[in-house]
Amino acid sequence: MPDISIVIPLYNEEESLPELTDWIERVCTEMSYSREIIFIDDGSTDESWNVIKRLSKDYNDIRGIKFQRNYGKSAALNEGFKAAKGNVVITMDADLQDSPDEIPELYKMITADGFDLVSGWKKVRHDNTFTKNLPSKLYNGVNRLISGIKLHDMNCGLKAYNKKVIKSIEVYGEMHRFIPVLAKSAGFRKIGEKVVVHRARKYGHSKFGWERFINGFLDLLSIQFISRFGKKPMHFFGLLGSIAFLIGFISVVWLTVERIMVGADFGLTNRVTFYLALTTMVIGTQFFLAGFLGELVSRSAADRNHYLIEETM
Repeated sequence: MPDISIVIPLYNEEESLPELTDWIERVCTEMSYSREIIFIDDGSTDESWNVIKRLSKDYNDIRGIKFQRNYGKSAALNEGFKAAKGNVVITMDADLQDSPDEIPELYKMITADGFDLVSGWKKVRHDNTFTKNLPSKLYNGVNRLISGIKLHDMNCGLKAYNKKVIKSIEVYGEMHRFIPVLAKSAGFRKIGEKVVVHRARKYGHSKFGWERFINGFLDLLSIQFISRFGKKPMHFFGLLGSIAFLIGFISVVWLTVERIMVGADFGLTNRVTFYLALTTMVIGTQFFLAGFLGELVSRSAADRNHYLIEETM
């Protein structure tokens, strides 16, 4: 079993792969780490896969996974995590903006300092201020507020994990941005960060656009909801439905009593508040039914009794 598995998702990075591989091999050789390098080609349209095959002939610790089409970074990481055998798993991007020189310190923080997950923090960035840096700061600020995880750069591709973490989570959709949140929901609480060097892009261009910030925010809300109410949806929808229904019902009763006691000249159906109260009751009923249906789906799910067990004796 290797000391380290280095998982590298990539898409059209043929120029950078030889230099990145040489750099990783040099660092790991100096530190006497046994290792495996797992490249996941996410449907590249250039010569990336052929480059990986050539590199595997020069280095016997290189493994490769090639997708038939582009599925996204989350899918690539998920397959890489499944294949990883090392006690410590380190992820990095293939564009040379993440420095392999960070590997020894990240490895130490997992093995010696006892962290479950360590995320890189690109404190000084070599990106466009308005299109990437400022949106990234806003994005991470919202993440910290909602998730409660105090990381400055949750989306940094350079991370280190205890093997137990990556074998306990499933990364899908666009959830690679929120792996620390997934880890926390799986019960791993010792999450730290390390300031890392962010290098200017040497080859190619960035593959990400503005839509990732919108999608990322929606994904964060999804993770928070699923982690808290995935196995008990009635606790969320039922509570909201009950509150809304009670507000509407009490309002209707109040208006009825007021009509009888005061003896107003106009009927209940002529009052706007009556229709607002009825609408609130209908919405409350719909929320309750949504929770009931969610509960039925949850109880029928294949993983309804799947729980992560840390230790048995």
